[in-house]
Amino acid sequence: MTTRAIQFQNHPFRFLLYLEWGLLAVSITGILTMPPMREIGRRGLSNGVAPAFTHWPLFTVGCLLLFGLLGLYLPTKGFWLRLGHIAAQVALILVTSGLMLRGARLFPFIYLVLVIRSCLMVGLVGRITVTSLAFLLFMTTLGLKFRSVGGRVPRPVRHLVGSLQMNLVVFFGLSLVFTLLLVNALLNERTIQTRLQKANEDLKRAAVQTKQLATAEERSRIAREIHDSLGHSLTALNIQLEGAIKLSQRDPQKSQQLLTEAKRLGSVALQDVRQSVATLRNKSPNQKSLQSQLNTLIDTLTASTGITPSINLQILKPLPEAMGAALYRLVQEGITNIVKHANATAVELSLMVDDQGTRLLLRDNGDGFDISQTSTGFGLQGMRERAQAIGGQLTVNSRPGEGCEIRLTVPGT
Repeated sequence: MTTRAIQFQNHPFRFLLYLEWGLLAVSITGILTMPPMREIGRRGLSNGVAPAFTHWPLFTVGCLLLFGLLGLYLPTKGFWLRLGHIAAQVALILVTSGLMLRGARLFPFIYLVLVIRSCLMVGLVGRITVTSLAFLLFMTTLGLKFRSVGGRVPRPVRHLVGSLQMNLVVFFGLSLVFTLLLVNALLNERTIQTRLQKANEDLKRAAVQTKQLATAEERSRIAREIHDSLGHSLTALNIQLEGAIKLSQRDPQKSQQLLTEAKRLGSVALQDVRQSVATLRNKSPNQKSLQSQLNTLIDTLTASTGITPSINLQILKPLPEAMGAALYRLVQEGITNIVKHANATAVELSLMVDDQGTRLLLRDNGDGFDISQTSTGFGLQGMRERAQAIGGQLTVNSRPGEGCEIRLTVPGT
């Protein structure tokens, strides 16, 4: 049921409105095509009956027209407004039925129109109430009409008149029930279509939001790949170049060694770029084992800082590709931070992979930092995102002057 008054412009079933007008047109035509008033009057007077409706044909038509105009505005809110609207329709039906009571014809269409309108205005209980009221009004009108006619028919025919009356009552009752069920079915179908349309719109909005989230996630992934792959190699490369510049005059041989190492790191950076591009294209390039990759990181750390770290790598079960990539990037980011900021003299790296899960530890004795002031840095943010992606819990403990400790725990599967 609509949330505002039903008018011609927003009528949910325009064909029902046209049907109303058609039924009312049939009723009005029936009144206007009655035999001439004088002829009916003579027949009525000869039978001792005053044909009251013959004195008011235009008034009867006016009542039907007013009844039809009420269908152009059907309120759907406000109990008293809807009740008054239905009461006005019932009153017009009573007046029209009274004026046509002694006519030769019976017009049940207005009762069907009343039921159709009630289905658009009120709920199920109200619809059933109005349908029952229409049926009682029709039975009363029909009973009065046959009672007025029964006295003028021979006694043997009265039984047939009674059977005709009963058949009309049953037929009209079935017509009312059919009309009620039909309009209810149409309303239910419209409600279902409205819900489906709303669900479809919700799905479209959800699809757009999912696409936006996927785009944001992809951007974050690309940013992490660039930061983690190039950041480490370029940091080490920059350190080697700075050392070569400082030693270019005092120790040309050492400077040459640093330049050679810088060239190697440049090649590593280029390889990282190629690997990142292949990853973004969903290709799977031939990669070394995780242990070999971690050993390469340690070699870079040693070459850049001169630190020989304490290493404990125990990978006792195969790791999924995504898990291995995440662990490598986490260690890479941690070592990059040590090279860039820590000024450490000792580094410890431990990785345990077994049936109990995965446990990673990276610790240094460097300068440390205040976590509350650097928690929004992209490096730590990327590490947390990677840990979350593999279902792990990442903790970072550090204080100024007390080094830094990074722990990752991933439960076993």
